Amino acid sequence: MTKLFEKLLQPQITGIQTYVPGKPISELQREYNLSRVSKLASNENPLGASPKVLQAIRDQLADIGRYPDGSAYYLTHEMAKFLNREPEEVAFGNGSNEMLELVARIFAGPGDEIVYSQYAFAIYAISAQIVGAKGVEVPAKGWGHDLPAILKAITPKTKVVYLANPNNPTGTMFTKDEWEAFISKVPSDVIVVLDEAYFEYVNDTDYANGLEYIDDYPNLLVSRTFSKAYGLASLRLGYLVGHKELIGYINKLRAPFNVNHYAQVAAVAAIKDQNFVKKTVDYNLSGMAQFLAVFDKLNIDYIPSYGNFVCASFGDKTNEVNQELLKKGVITRPLAGYAMPEYLRISIGSSTENQHFISVITSLMK
Repeated sequence: MTKLFEKLLQPQITGIQTYVPGKPISELQREYNLSRVSKLASNENPLGASPKVLQAIRDQLADIGRYPDGSAYYLTHEMAKFLNREPEEVAFGNGSNEMLELVARIFAGPGDEIVYSQYAFAIYAISAQIVGAKGVEVPAKGWGHDLPAILKAITPKTKVVYLANPNNPTGTMFTKDEWEAFISKVPSDVIVVLDEAYFEYVNDTDYANGLEYIDDYPNLLVSRTFSKAYGLASLRLGYLVGHKELIGYINKLRAPFNVNHYAQVAAVAAIKDQNFVKKTVDYNLSGMAQFLAVFDKLNIDYIPSYGNFVCASFGDKTNEVNQELLKKGVITRPLAGYAMPEYLRISIGSSTENQHFISVITSLMK
């Protein structure tokens, strides 16, 4: 393709790689003439959304021609009440991606540094590139965050540190002791973003809930999402919780009406239905156990995961395995883009989807 306008780009934009989402179900059906497809690539909730959420959306369909509440007033107050925080400490965005990127845009620029771990969520590095800051990638330890090394990587030029707990795509978790040793030593003028997109799935007493540290560390922002355990991925809704001053800056820069009306309505209903979240988490634990038992039986190496997905290694046969899975109607997530070419990330799906994957992978490995 002829590049007519590349010379007009800001220099930091030229190196950004276009995000490639997982293969859509409809595309795979057309490509291989399939009637049955199991999508296990995007860490979605196999149970969908709560029935109460669906009804809340139906009740509001007549308002589709109206702009949403630009302040997300009812949602903000409902979430603040649920989290036992003040409304001024919560900000909402079009997915947690928008929130994570806004932090970089507000606090970093050319000449600054943004620190993150190897094998961490791609938006961290992309956010650094967008604002022209230097991305500092710290080598991982056991596929997870090496917090002491990340602490050492902080310099006077560091403006933002991104951490994910559990981490995507590897599913690893750092403990409460590791976190407390880290955050207590971070300079107060460095913004720490703790990305907890998968925190609902963690069933471990050593997990550090970021909200418990906000009062002691005003430089801490906790990022969460409604896309995973709440099953609202198509509505794109994420949020940040933190000190009122930091949240004020986020709200100043976020786009007007950045959270659509149905996302707000759905989220209010979702917050009130925690039984559905518990059902989701229990379902995930069962599916995870099912996958790991099969991997152990087939001698497939995997990274122990605290999320709703697991990374499995197929060595130098990974591309071949992925293609064979696709031909059989199973979509997983290759991780070559994360410099993990020997791994596939497999989301926990419905019992039917899980069994579909298990049947195909068992046949392939034999």
